[in-house]
Amino acid sequence: MAGQTAYDASVAKGEAIPGFAVAAIREEGRWRCTALDEEALVDLDSAISALREVRSQGAVLGLLAVDDCFFIVLRPVPGGVSMMLSDAVAALDYDVAADVLDLLRIDLPAEDAVDDDPWPEGDMSILADFGLPADELEVLAGELELYPDEQLTAIGRRCGFDDALAALLRGR
Repeated sequence: MAGQTAYDASVAKGEAIPGFAVAAIREEGRWRCTALDEEALVDLDSAISALREVRSQGAVLGLLAVDDCFFIVLRPVPGGVSMMLSDAVAALDYDVAADVLDLLRIDLPAEDAVDDDPWPEGDMSILADFGLPADELEVLAGELELYPDEQLTAIGRRCGFDDALAALLRGR
């Protein structure tokens, strides 16, 4: 990712990690976005619990942009949660990314196998019903010139919640 920085995840407990956590909610054909507690950036269970607490007749998505390094998309589904991680290598440094791989039952990448290219994992078709096919999401996740917030903005543009996301982020 552009401007990637190393971050010691062991320090993350009790400390804020740069980034944002947002719930995008679609009801009656309209999107709205609301901020999630910043604990969602370090604790996947907190993010999932917060999304499940959102009462909606429509879809609920969790969007996490973590420390200018990677993003996570979460979607509660009956019986679980669908998720996508933009770069599995982030699991070597960030607990929240490691938790995603753990829930997906994917092994951590070997440190000696790490290269500079992003390695997306998870459900690439998580947003297909909102107009973002799996292959396009995978390409977007691999876009080295974009920061995670820019990638999530591009996702919002394709899915139709970019205005709601921009309004929320401007108010932060």
